[in-house]
Amino acid sequence: MGKETRLFKSEERKSRSDVSEFLHQLADKISQGQAVLSQGQKEITVQLPQSLVLEVQVEDEDKGAKGVQHSLEVEIKWFDDDQGGTLELR
Repeated sequence: MGKETRLFKSEERKSRSDVSEFLHQLADKISQGQAVLSQGQKEITVQLPQSLVLEVQVEDEDKGAKGVQHSLEVEIKWFDDDQGGTLELR
């Protein structure tokens, strides 16, 4: 397995309305092919190719005394050289 490097992470409590608005804005940026994420002094520009992999997952995790934590995860993935063709192992 390859090494994973986290380039940016943000986690904060927001209202459902604020999350919805962020996702709408993110969808617009995905359509444009570029998104700039910033928080404080941290900023990263993400270039998005035409072909993406969309993964959606719903999970429940028992957090003991806190109860069950529910999550809806949306992950978008791609490879550097992905031009929409089939990935080949050489």
